[in-house]
Amino acid sequence: MKVASVIVDIPTRQTDRPFDYLVPDEWEDVVQAGMRVIVPFGTRLLQGFVIDTKSDTEVEKLKPIHSLLDVAPVLNEELLQLGKWLTETTLCFMISALQAMLPAAMKAKYEKEIHLIQERIDHLHEDVRLFFGDRTVVSWREIEHTSLLPLLQKEIAKGHLEVVYRVEEKGKKKTAKWVELTSTAEQTMEAMSRLSAQAVKQKEILQFLLENGPSFPLKQLLEETNSSLSAIKSLVQKKLVVEKEIEVYRDPFADRTFAKTSPLPLTEDQQRAIAPILAGIEKGEHDVFLMYGVTGSGKTEVYMQTIDAVLKQGKEAIVLVPEISLTPQMVKRFKGRFGSKVAVLHSGLSLGEKYDEWRKIQRKEVQLVVGARSAIFAPFENLGIIIIDEEHETSYKQEENPRYHARDVAIFRGRYHRCPVVLGSATPSLESFARAKKGVYKQLTLKKRMNDKALPPVDIVDMREELRAGNRSMFSRLLFEKLKDRLEKGEQSVLFLNRRGYSSFVMCRDCGHVIQCPHCDISLTYHRVQQRLKCHYCGYEQAVLHRCPSCESEHIRFFGTGTQKVEEELGKLLPEARVIRMDVDTTSRKGAHERLLNEFGEGKADILLGTQMIAKGLDFPKVTLVGVLAADTMLYLPDFRSAEKTFQLLTQVSGRAGRHQLPGEVVIQTYTPDHYSIELAAKHDYETFYEREMLIRKKHGYPPFYYLTLITVSHPEATKAVAITDKIVHYLQKQLSSQAIILGPVASPIARMNDRYRYQCMIKYKREPNFSSVLRKIVDHYQQEINRGELTITIDLNPYMMM
Repeated sequence: MKVASVIVDIPTRQTDRPFDYLVPDEWEDVVQAGMRVIVPFGTRLLQGFVIDTKSDTEVEKLKPIHSLLDVAPVLNEELLQLGKWLTETTLCFMISALQAMLPAAMKAKYEKEIHLIQERIDHLHEDVRLFFGDRTVVSWREIEHTSLLPLLQKEIAKGHLEVVYRVEEKGKKKTAKWVELTSTAEQTMEAMSRLSAQAVKQKEILQFLLENGPSFPLKQLLEETNSSLSAIKSLVQKKLVVEKEIEVYRDPFADRTFAKTSPLPLTEDQQRAIAPILAGIEKGEHDVFLMYGVTGSGKTEVYMQTIDAVLKQGKEAIVLVPEISLTPQMVKRFKGRFGSKVAVLHSGLSLGEKYDEWRKIQRKEVQLVVGARSAIFAPFENLGIIIIDEEHETSYKQEENPRYHARDVAIFRGRYHRCPVVLGSATPSLESFARAKKGVYKQLTLKKRMNDKALPPVDIVDMREELRAGNRSMFSRLLFEKLKDRLEKGEQSVLFLNRRGYSSFVMCRDCGHVIQCPHCDISLTYHRVQQRLKCHYCGYEQAVLHRCPSCESEHIRFFGTGTQKVEEELGKLLPEARVIRMDVDTTSRKGAHERLLNEFGEGKADILLGTQMIAKGLDFPKVTLVGVLAADTMLYLPDFRSAEKTFQLLTQVSGRAGRHQLPGEVVIQTYTPDHYSIELAAKHDYETFYEREMLIRKKHGYPPFYYLTLITVSHPEATKAVAITDKIVHYLQKQLSSQAIILGPVASPIARMNDRYRYQCMIKYKREPNFSSVLRKIVDHYQQEINRGELTITIDLNPYMMM
């Protein structure tokens, strides 16, 4: 008897454990841990993951597995262990952890097929070849309950066959038609001589295939021979050629060629930084390195040379970059150096492209993945290094279940594979820098920019003084002069604004009424292109109002500064300037990001204006001026990291100027010029900032001195939300030690979202050994209300979003 332990796809507390199922005799040699199956659960059939197989069980009457979704495991032993660890450390359900590791295309409804790999046809087992006959594809249903299954599984393992998920409009395999000769060259030439004199095109096609074939893509064949489909059809009828469907990968970079690059000579700083990493790779030791280097100090070259060492050992590498903004330039660098060994995973790809990239990794066709957060789950089995670039970025933290931080997952996988993990940043997170100071991480420092370029000088402009001097423009006089100067010299400028949309909110000048979202306690944002007011939390939108709904006044005005508004003002003040605007609105279409950056790189614009997405990783030789329009927008958010985020952002933006031959300058406009985060960012002085910020964190009991957990309760009734949060706080006070600090209950900064009221409490603690079980008991207690959909309790063990 063989028994499979299965985690079923119901994310609730009661079902968050393995259920035992009988493996039917015909699948005894087939079912393995890491495969997905369909199992009977109550009265319905559900998908689940096999996490273990065994030969006995305590359950008296076992139900058999209904059907198999995979023939080979989609999750390996390591990823199953990782799933278990995620469940413990983020308090998510096991099913959520396992699903998070698969591409979206594999979570949809699908049809499964077994495809014959054309080139391996001669190696196939005789029985399998007979079963396929003249077909190249058979459906899974045909073979699921036949005795052939174990044999097919062996052929799949050898790479003679392959399983493909035909997802309903989601992750279908992309195929192209090819035409192939059916006979040898001699037989084909003989057949050509027998064709009638009118069959000129048919002869041309056969001749072309003899010279360039024996098989060729249909579309190109028709172009090359200037033929029509009817000529091909005639040849098919005469059995001289066959048409075949051959898989082609959806390659997001198919239309691009990447110029091959070679390793650059390293500076002394870089050599010092790379030596301990290379030693770790050589010895197969796990260490976490924090590579702390000023912007433009050549961190990427160090990454590439360490990866090169790993690939030469026959091992694999993962490089994480923050979200979509870094990928075009990063991809260019890695594809240029490592060519087809690179797979790319990020949110800018379609579902099908992500599915194809994931399959390249699973089939061991690539050795290196460059991608955003979820690429940390790449199904490699022989990792040699994991690199996280801009490790301070908050986008490495997932904000929905499982609420993991990519850095923690990287360290788990690094330990498992006994390989180095490298965290790189010019402005490391305080937690990482503190760990490096304590010796938990090994610190590597790059103090100088490449070719000894100086960091750009920074001017801070007090916008209060500008107002006093009668300048009502959003550009200070200094910044305006410098922009004009760059235009005359033919150099480029980057303008950074920490906002999106045209203006932040719409207010009545007579009564002060601000237009709010009817479902959330937040003002609506004005988007000028569509003339709409939008809520950036629930997606509600409405047309622009011309009268105040409160007092009927027509004096309704737009307040705040958005990228569209800045673009408009630039058009008035510097009409000759060519401006490229990059924000959520202009980059929402696929490939828009890369297109805009390429245009700027080719010198088709003088000014690049944008939000967060232009702050990091960009490298353009002609950029000599960076202007920050509203440096303090983040300083007053209800978030203990606001000073740290401001410092990081300003340092990153400043780092875009003067990276090559031309010297750069930075102008920061602010209403709080004396705030330490702005002053120290202007001096590029991370160490002093770190010391100042650590004192404040210590005084107020924040990370890295304390751990934090945020519990958010939401309910359609405000009184219920308050009462439940209150009960949770009382329970925590009884269960935790007197050292734990519990703040709340208090309304969340956005107290209503999507017609649900939100209350929260925050726990600061140092050592609470039973903390996880206490939190689980809270969720268990309210499970019925959670299941009914009225109540949501969100527990974030290391919150990055305080809103």
